[in-house]
Amino acid sequence: MTGTGVRFERPRLAVVKVGSSSLRGPDGRLDRAQVAAVAEQLVAAQEAGTQVVLVSSGAVAAGMGLLGLERRPTDLPTLQACAAVGQGELIHEYQQVLARHDRAAAQILLSQDDFVRRARYLNARTTLRRLLELGAMPVINENDAVATEELSYGDNDHLAALVASMLEAQLLVLLSDVDGLFDGDPRVSSEVGLIARVDDVDALDDASIGGVGSYVGSGGMRTKVGSARVAVRSAAHAVVANARRPDVLADVLDGRDVGTWFVAQEQRLEARRLWIGFALRVHGQISVNEGAVHALRVGGASLLSVGVVHADGDFAVGDAVEVLGPDGRVVARGLSNYAVTDLRRIAGRSTSAAAEAFGSGFAREVVHRDDLVLL
Repeated sequence: MTGTGVRFERPRLAVVKVGSSSLRGPDGRLDRAQVAAVAEQLVAAQEAGTQVVLVSSGAVAAGMGLLGLERRPTDLPTLQACAAVGQGELIHEYQQVLARHDRAAAQILLSQDDFVRRARYLNARTTLRRLLELGAMPVINENDAVATEELSYGDNDHLAALVASMLEAQLLVLLSDVDGLFDGDPRVSSEVGLIARVDDVDALDDASIGGVGSYVGSGGMRTKVGSARVAVRSAAHAVVANARRPDVLADVLDGRDVGTWFVAQEQRLEARRLWIGFALRVHGQISVNEGAVHALRVGGASLLSVGVVHADGDFAVGDAVEVLGPDGRVVARGLSNYAVTDLRRIAGRSTSAAAEAFGSGFAREVVHRDDLVLL
């Protein structure tokens, strides 16, 4: 990207995620002025012709203020209590701004099951689309009072990517407290540079961005890169940018050279493979040999028992598993045709040998290629 022209056409629909670090003040509580600034930018985006769905963190910070807590809790029950108390306050802060523009905020709390169970998935999608038709602005958060993933790991990045895929948005905007993805850690060196454009998110690895200690190795940026991967495979662009940069959302939507741009793939991965690869919770790992990795990546084959070295976890038939290569890296995700105990029995055996030893029920693939997503 040279800075001339625009990155992409203005999207008809964008999913905007703002992280908790971008909505907390110096005291750790909700920064109401920042929430208002975000809301004003969302309204401006709508008025400029882009429908917007907001995925917002910040409920815990809001709850801390209402409960009189000086420090962010570290135990899960108190975190969830803060989220339960703060969620209403968070939506109220957004609604105050939207109401001045004759717009309504629609609170939506989602969990992983809403993406895994087809009936709930379709209902959530229908509801969100109808809200947009009515001119309301969906404000989405994970259901933190009963779920644990966002509070512990994802900070809503993954949720936002799944929402973008669900709605077939053209753009995912991840607003955070950093300017984008760097080729090193800007907290320890002033010599690192911002990566303005990523054409192949799967090519990002430790070697290409400064080693294990690079900034992408931090939990926050790792989840953003993972979320960008979901978006681009859904044929959506993704941009990581600083939430506190003036007019950041307007600049991103206009295709200006702001933050890190992850370029969308032309072909959208089919919904079922997106579901297998990114929505399902993984219940175990299957370690395979190099021959199996080659067969999966180059040959487009199913995973067979002869290539399995070991199986870990507690998975049953139909559960999602990760497939790990000899170096321990994730090669693919898929749905296992075996429970972990049965897979350990046949690991390393050919399909025919497994069937001969244990019966015709073992004459099947470990993971069929139709149930497999390469990562």
